[in-house]
Amino acid sequence: MKKILIVALSVVLLQPGFAQIKVDRSKKPAAGPAPVIAIKDPVIYTLPNGMTILVVENHKLPKVTASLNIDAGPIYEGKKAGLVGLMGQMLGEGTTTMSKDKFDEAVDLIGAEVNLYASGGTASALTRYFDRAFNLMADGIKNPSFPAASFDKLKSITITGLKSNEKSATAIAARVNQALNFGKNTALGEFTTEESVKGLTLDDVKEAYKNYITPSRSYLTFVGDITPAQAKALAIKAFGSWTGKKLTLPAFPLVQNPAKTEIDFVDVPTAVQGELNIGNVINNPMNNKDYHALLVANQILGGGAESKLFTNLREKHGFTYGSYSRIGSGRFQSLFNANAAVRTDKVDSAAAEIFREILNMRDGKITKEELENAKAKYNGNFALGMEDPARTATYASNILINNLPKDFYRTYLQKINAVTVADIQRVANQYLNETNARIVIVGNGEKILPKLMRLGYPVKKFDRYANPIADEPVDKKVSETAKTTDKISAAEIVNSYLAAIGGREEVAKINTISSVIGLDMMGRSFEGTEKKMNPNKQITELKMGAMTVMKAVFDGKSGYQQQGPQKKDLSEKEVKDAMDDRGVIPQLFYITSTDYKTDYLGTGKIDNEDTYRLKVVMPSGKTSIQEYAAKTGLLLKEETTSVQGDAEVPVTIEYKNYKKFGAVLFPTEVTRSMGGQEIPFKYKDIKLNEGVSEADFK
Repeated sequence: MKKILIVALSVVLLQPGFAQIKVDRSKKPAAGPAPVIAIKDPVIYTLPNGMTILVVENHKLPKVTASLNIDAGPIYEGKKAGLVGLMGQMLGEGTTTMSKDKFDEAVDLIGAEVNLYASGGTASALTRYFDRAFNLMADGIKNPSFPAASFDKLKSITITGLKSNEKSATAIAARVNQALNFGKNTALGEFTTEESVKGLTLDDVKEAYKNYITPSRSYLTFVGDITPAQAKALAIKAFGSWTGKKLTLPAFPLVQNPAKTEIDFVDVPTAVQGELNIGNVINNPMNNKDYHALLVANQILGGGAESKLFTNLREKHGFTYGSYSRIGSGRFQSLFNANAAVRTDKVDSAAAEIFREILNMRDGKITKEELENAKAKYNGNFALGMEDPARTATYASNILINNLPKDFYRTYLQKINAVTVADIQRVANQYLNETNARIVIVGNGEKILPKLMRLGYPVKKFDRYANPIADEPVDKKVSETAKTTDKISAAEIVNSYLAAIGGREEVAKINTISSVIGLDMMGRSFEGTEKKMNPNKQITELKMGAMTVMKAVFDGKSGYQQQGPQKKDLSEKEVKDAMDDRGVIPQLFYITSTDYKTDYLGTGKIDNEDTYRLKVVMPSGKTSIQEYAAKTGLLLKEETTSVQGDAEVPVTIEYKNYKKFGAVLFPTEVTRSMGGQEIPFKYKDIKLNEGVSEADFK
């Protein structure tokens, strides 16, 4: 039967009428008409406790989704930044009637999805199971148990995440950009730190729950196979008697853009790229008459791979893998922001090109094709989004929260398609700032800063937490390898370290180091060895039981990496990287060898311990920023890069728990953070000048 059908189709398609049809593939097909959007107005109820219930009835599929949104607005947390987010995570750790495991099992048993977070929760299930899923969500919202063990676990996970992002240029840029535009001591500009999370207690979480999880200013939206009467009955049964603190939407004073465009620079010497953000603060509520024109303008400028920024910075100049822009919106001030992760040597050029494209928008240099493509993108995406019940629920509550007309989403595409080139030019001039903008750059200052001067904007320097810093005075008599301030020199830092671990003479006696190491990671335990021999031979091998899972060998000239049965020779860059250590304890050569260049960068602080920051330029040209305890002289932290194949990735290394082996102190806990992953090595035993031979490095 199948063969017959295929033959029949072939006969039809080969008829002369079909054969004469020709398609001109050199021309792009014309866009079809905008999809017709049919959205029902929700049925709305209001409960005495302040909860608003919205019901969008749709019986096409036997499924219901409920979304609870508590509209507390932006919350300023101050010294307890991160508290509300942690409280939201704790809502999913079990209730007073059910442990987390039992709760998760109950959800899985009915094939539902239940999510809980700081501003409410969602429940989605087939109609026959929806009542049970909805009641589980309600139980999680109203009756969290807040177990202490879960709090400690989530707090630790949060701190680990912050540590892994601590030296990420991308994370630093996002944090500093928000803080400088809105003020770091505001709800819109503050950020979570390791210090703020460490100070949080379980009582803080319980207090935050009392303050912000409440029926006041809450919107409960039902979408799907449910009648308004059924939804109302469910809501009253689950939440009718629920009470809580009355919320008031916070009001914030408006912040101003800089009087003149400025460059705000954060120096991260180990950054392999420059993170570039250009933008300004805007006011763009959803009921703004320019709202739809701004959406289209942003799509043309930086909304995707066909946008002006992408085609300029990536396709034309090859500065970056991608460049995009974003237009914020809502009841509070938001940002217009254009960004790109750019080659270090092209940050200044990329900034100039982004401004060039902004000026093109302001000058009305927009083609008809660009406008039509942007509209087509919105038509398609909006129609696809309507298939998601959660999107429909958001639309329903958005209308109330943002004081929008009832037909806002029904006429959404009509307004998008009515936007003209003149509209784009008008809103670009009003909202895309060029004279009062911030250019926030995070990257290697030594390579980027000198070129920025050509842009003609004043440069202000900030640390990684948006605190302003000034250039430190430098003694003009300083040598190239050891610059000095009036406090301490690079040479003194290195000599203090060598003295602290046992003295230069004892360190110089060490020719080989043999270590027994352990690693607990992702629920698995590994044991292994690490061996080093002067000048720069090294081997690390990790095993799980009798099986070797990872091995890295360098004999001073070449080497290989092995994972399981897979073995790969070190690349040219990896060999060069491995040769950076001129000895088993490289600090011994920092000052005496011309292969290294050192520079004192000023003071710092790690876990309330004052530090001296030392910059070391390795023989390969790679930079290492090292922090030594001012009190003990010991190395506490290092920020550098590691070569992975032909690419360089940022690495942070923490050194803790120094113990004496022979006559010299070594850190027994060394944690490497790379690519969002922590690798915590523990050194169980270290032997000096024994147990190592040339044969180990073959």
